[in-house]
Amino acid sequence: MTYNNKAKLKTLYVKQILEEETDAEHGLSMRQIIERLEQFGIKAERKSVYRDIEVLLEFGCDIQTYQRNPVEYAIVRRDFELDELMLMVDAVQSSKALTKRQCNALVTNIKLLASDHQRALLERRIHVPGRIKTKSQSVFANVDAIHEALRLRRKVEFAYYRRNVDGERYATRDGRPHVVTPVEIAYADGFYYLTAWDDDHGNMVEYRLDRMGKVRVSDSEASRNDEIAHHVYDEGKYEYFGRFGGEEVTATLSVRADKVEIVMDRFGDSAEISRIDDASAKAHVRIRKSEQFFGWIAGMGKTVTIAGPKSLVEEYKEYLRDLLKDE
Repeated sequence: MTYNNKAKLKTLYVKQILEEETDAEHGLSMRQIIERLEQFGIKAERKSVYRDIEVLLEFGCDIQTYQRNPVEYAIVRRDFELDELMLMVDAVQSSKALTKRQCNALVTNIKLLASDHQRALLERRIHVPGRIKTKSQSVFANVDAIHEALRLRRKVEFAYYRRNVDGERYATRDGRPHVVTPVEIAYADGFYYLTAWDDDHGNMVEYRLDRMGKVRVSDSEASRNDEIAHHVYDEGKYEYFGRFGGEEVTATLSVRADKVEIVMDRFGDSAEISRIDDASAKAHVRIRKSEQFFGWIAGMGKTVTIAGPKSLVEEYKEYLRDLLKDE
């Protein structure tokens, strides 16, 4: 770019310099701003930079003047506060659904929203066990295709894969595509799930997006019925275990005192805790009954047990007896 063209953009360079190098705690003096402009090949005088700052203020930039020695200028208000950027970085780095490369690219883009001084504070590292390794494992292309089908009110087609006893991946239905009406996408326990209406079975079904392949928007219009129209995500009213559905039950759990926090972590504020004595409490929780729920209880040993209703206690005992049966 020629000097004349750069000079025409001087005001924008001033804005860029202040955005990148200043914040509420760090400013630049007029001399420093002029030096930064020289690094871009622009010679400037104080009066012209003052005019640039006035133009930027009139444009709406939140440039503050600090009466220090020397006087400093800084852009304070940004699109996102530092704690909001930290939250975004942590959320990105905690996502199992992102490869390491995708994670790093997103974090780099988030850092561009901060000043140079703030970027150092965004150097955060969170270890995520089970993170996917390659882009081919990423589900975001599947998410995009499903949202497109929802927007166009079309069905979605895909192959669905499982693992056989050798651990090898195979397509269900002998490779024939599943064709369903997408209803919603949910994120739970580190995985994305599609809730869809299956015309063949006449009910709602769930698919894990990382097990879906060859996803595309179908030419067929989406099905319409009352169940689809009035479907509402459970919103935590009844706790899923591994997204396995089942009969909705309000269970009473007997909880040892040192395990109350674990129950609260699992069920959140929906758990109604009542004290029995110094050593134990009762918890009323709403669950979707499944073997996965019974497995969670079994894993807690005698520290968390099912106290009611009686029918649920008997089903749990039967579950344990089945586990102990010889093949």
